[in-house]
Amino acid sequence: MRIEHPITDFDTWRAAFDRFGRARADGGVLSARVCRPVDDDRYVLIDLDFATVHQAQQFERFLRTRIWSTRDDAPGLAGSPVTRILHAEPVSA
Repeated sequence: MRIEHPITDFDTWRAAFDRFGRARADGGVLSARVCRPVDDDRYVLIDLDFATVHQAQQFERFLRTRIWSTRDDAPGLAGSPVTRILHAEPVSA
């Protein structure tokens, strides 16, 4: 799953992201990666890997209904997150 959204402050956003490590593990997240554009310190892109599409869909629903819906659980979030559930395609080097 790829998530993209603007933020108000990276440190505030990151502290909230880190608080939900257990929720990510319980939701089937196998690995997570946070990226920021070099020219925009108020934007993040998050890649979450899952074993199945169903797990990704369930976790997206959890994010929308339980995390992003309250300011207390999503401090630093500015605007609406955009999510995409993706299939990774192998490439040769």
